[in-house]
Amino acid sequence: MEKLIKLINKDEKLAVGLMSGTSLDGIDVALVKIRGHAENTDLKLIDFITVEYDNETRNRIIKASSVESSDVSLISLLNFDLGMKFADAVLKILDKNKISIENLDFISSHGQTIYHIPTKATFQIGEISVIAEETKTLTIGDFRVRDVAAGGHGAPLVPYSEYLLYRSEDDNIVLQNIGGIGNATLLLKKCKLEDIIAFDTGPGNMVIDYVVEKLTCGEKKYDNFGDMAARGEIDYDIVDELLKDPYFEQVPPKTTGREKYGKEFAENLIDMMKNKELTEYDMVATVTYFTAKSIAESYKKWILPIANIDKVILGGGGSHNMTLMKYLKQELSGIQIITQEDIGLSSDAKEAIAFAILGNETIHGNFNNIPNVTGAKHPVVMGKITL
Repeated sequence: MEKLIKLINKDEKLAVGLMSGTSLDGIDVALVKIRGHAENTDLKLIDFITVEYDNETRNRIIKASSVESSDVSLISLLNFDLGMKFADAVLKILDKNKISIENLDFISSHGQTIYHIPTKATFQIGEISVIAEETKTLTIGDFRVRDVAAGGHGAPLVPYSEYLLYRSEDDNIVLQNIGGIGNATLLLKKCKLEDIIAFDTGPGNMVIDYVVEKLTCGEKKYDNFGDMAARGEIDYDIVDELLKDPYFEQVPPKTTGREKYGKEFAENLIDMMKNKELTEYDMVATVTYFTAKSIAESYKKWILPIANIDKVILGGGGSHNMTLMKYLKQELSGIQIITQEDIGLSSDAKEAIAFAILGNETIHGNFNNIPNVTGAKHPVVMGKITL
């Protein structure tokens, strides 16, 4: 406990935030300095890297996330193996910046979600005890379970950090992340924590990535800059049919994931598009537009009736997809849409930074969920600490 008390009282902390999301592209690693906590948080990003998964690891995660193919042995071994990979990712960014592990104050890891049932159960792997053992550093993780235990969805969690870093006195801002899943956070000008509205808009890159990988027989894992989509024609009838999914009518708070928009969904969609004799480029254009349209329709249903949007700030891998950006700007004509890079920040680092912030709040014993966002019965302190 002496170690924890000393850390709590430290004026400035050097930390690493770890994130591995539904896109399964790798481990995002953010090296940050944090001063203060709660509304007095001040954060500086020192460096960011992504440690890509090899094909074997990626396939093991996909297998472990499937009800049909998973088993307890696979999950148990993968839990420890990913813990080792997360620890190695921490050491990589420290080595790159010539920082000794003894100078690192804490590590905060989201882990890798392999199954999520909103309000009932959630399971992230990447054992934090392994990370702590390999790095000899205090490690925080397993954030989502406490919110679910309190009746919440366990997501989205990033809005807490967005409130601390992006709130404005003058503008109504939407933070839109486009990772494997898309999620939006509305920060009304002069908002309080309890005013925040946030929810998953639906698929982000997940369906696009699967379709691209399937059509290219694994040669490509994603549509680089949206080049394939830019060469195709959209089948609007298919998109209209997809938007009839009950999820898009569900009132927030709401979350979704690979369980809904994973392999089975994408395979059925590919079959539907093949039956209509779409070209490969048309298929990628159609699913890319589906993501953009689902985001725009979510705004029209759940955000614009509440407030005008002064600006949308995009983050996540989808912000690099120029065709997706083009479609989104068409659907939200008249609303300023910019990226994290446009304001001097990093689209890719945003979620890893968020978990460094959430871990800092855990250390200080602060509530770090937002009940009106997750649906939890009350505020809780999320995260387990391994000394």
